[in-house]
Amino acid sequence: MTELTYRMVEANGLRMRIADHGAGPLVLLCHGFPETSYAWRHQLRALAARGYRAVAPDLRGFGGSSAPQAVEAYALQVLVGDMVALLDTLGVESAAIVGNDWGATLAWQAALLRPDRFSAVAAIGVPIMGQPPVPPTQLFPDMGDALFYTLYFQEEGVAEAEFEADIHATLRKIYHAASGDAGPRGAGDTTPNPFAMVSRKDGLLAPLPMPDQDLSWLSDADLAVFEADYSTSGFRGGLNLYRNLDRNWALHTAFSGRTVDVPAFYMVGTRDTGLAMPGMRDMIDAQTALAPKLRKPVFLEECGHWAPQERPAEVSDRLADFLDTVAG
Repeated sequence: MTELTYRMVEANGLRMRIADHGAGPLVLLCHGFPETSYAWRHQLRALAARGYRAVAPDLRGFGGSSAPQAVEAYALQVLVGDMVALLDTLGVESAAIVGNDWGATLAWQAALLRPDRFSAVAAIGVPIMGQPPVPPTQLFPDMGDALFYTLYFQEEGVAEAEFEADIHATLRKIYHAASGDAGPRGAGDTTPNPFAMVSRKDGLLAPLPMPDQDLSWLSDADLAVFEADYSTSGFRGGLNLYRNLDRNWALHTAFSGRTVDVPAFYMVGTRDTGLAMPGMRDMIDAQTALAPKLRKPVFLEECGHWAPQERPAEVSDRLADFLDTVAG
């Protein structure tokens, strides 16, 4: 287990727990789901050693941060407001912002809406994507007896009950199934994907294997940290991010056609669950139309969805090298 330096701050009406390491230009590290700020434990130390102040918050609804009850309190633009307010609390005018999974979506949106506060952006796993013609939930498949996981998450209380029944098993199964340890992903591969179709009868977890040994990149002590965080917060906050997909779409209409005009960097594992989605590589190739200053994408061989944890040294070095080119 890696010890982190945590403290509580006030930002945007929240009590926010942040891990704060190092001194120098500020880098905000935004985690995904189901993770917390602890997912950045390796990068916090590594970026601090490279001369940066690395700060990883527990996003609203996660870990030690406040968890508003209202679903609409988790709209993406609200989370951008949290990050802007965090900069104000830290007394910093601008920062680079980095994210994985949902944190990547947040990072892209923050750089899009507030380039005056976020001077560079790095995203892992989730590419920047254009505005779809209809609300996102209309695009996801629903076969009656099975539906896409984002739709499964829409009904309040359903996924919460499944995930919170055994937090240890939930995290262990999802972390393994979405990692590079689970195996290759592509045409003909049968690697279980937690972020795909879900049986209405059996739920998301039942078809996922329980690994019979420690994950190669996550010790039992590290897993226990995540378990403790989710024992505190539950899963509602993270699931509420998915319940705002259509609201995010509607709110973003005013900004449709706007591009991310700050320096940008993208990396993804070749075994990331997202690459199993049809058309994802085309979306990755098309990013420069939406982020003109995007550097050449990096593909991390045999790495899964949790790249900052699975490939800590490489991810840290890649991020630091990018930040060195934009930090002046």
